[in-house]
Amino acid sequence: MSVFILRRLFQSLIVVAAMSVIVFFGVTVVGDPVHMFAPADATQEEIERVIRQFGLDQPIWIQYWQFVKGAFAGDLGRSFAFGEPALKVILQRMPATLELAFAALAMAVVIGIPLGLYAGLRPTRPVSRAIMAGSIFGFSLPTFWVGIMLIMVFAVMLGWLPATGRGETVEVLGLKLSLFTADGLSHLLLPALNLALLKISLVIRLTRAGVREAVLQDYMKFARAKGLAESRVIGVHLLKNIMIPVVTVLGLEFGSLIAFSVVTETIFAWPGMGKLLIEAIIRLDRPIIVAYLMMIVVLFVVINLVVDVIYSLLDPRVRLQEAGT
Repeated sequence: MSVFILRRLFQSLIVVAAMSVIVFFGVTVVGDPVHMFAPADATQEEIERVIRQFGLDQPIWIQYWQFVKGAFAGDLGRSFAFGEPALKVILQRMPATLELAFAALAMAVVIGIPLGLYAGLRPTRPVSRAIMAGSIFGFSLPTFWVGIMLIMVFAVMLGWLPATGRGETVEVLGLKLSLFTADGLSHLLLPALNLALLKISLVIRLTRAGVREAVLQDYMKFARAKGLAESRVIGVHLLKNIMIPVVTVLGLEFGSLIAFSVVTETIFAWPGMGKLLIEAIIRLDRPIIVAYLMMIVVLFVVINLVVDVIYSLLDPRVRLQEAGT
């Protein structure tokens, strides 16, 4: 078991190292941030001073080596625009993004599982067919278009919900959250629904597929033969078995909710990491861009590593297959 974990950990470190090279060099060769921050009428001496201030007078491989040394000390560079450590600026925006991602994940579970369960148990009914057709739309419709339509309908035409911003926040365990205030919740609803739409469709289809496979199994037939109530058959015997792949996929998809919240945060002016990334790209604030992308890389690597370890604990065959290869 320890060999399996160490091997996975070593592979994860290789992925992080390779991605650090790709991210740093890919961002560094794009654009010239000096002319974004130097005055329009700056002299050559002033431009050279800005270059030295940003550390851009060094060869690129030296810049990368300094970035790596700083990363081991928890320093991912200093923002050109904010004049503060890039990691600090990102961490200030992280609670807003995490709140949005958790809200979207909760919507996916609360809406997707019941609809998928119904569609799997009653596959021939018109409502089930409508649910599956709706899930196809959820996969197909662009996020930015759905977000604009949500604003047009619920904020502009009906006036039920605010269109942008985060609303009132309260401090919980040192984090500013909008989920626990009525105004904050009203601001959270539309962006969370927009971000959750694709995941709702995914959960619906996963749940339906699991139900259609499970209802044919012997344990389901035996449970009904014993005379158990239908609610117990579904709630205990069926759900416990179909939730394993659903929970696994949702765990992996949580990382994508954080990484791909950029469009949603931009449309709804949600003050999270995604909106910060767009602002950094516009300003060519390289430290912010590199720090954000590296955080996302580490997030995905850690989630995949945890899933691999949990799988190996639950199913010894995973470790045996790894050992065999």
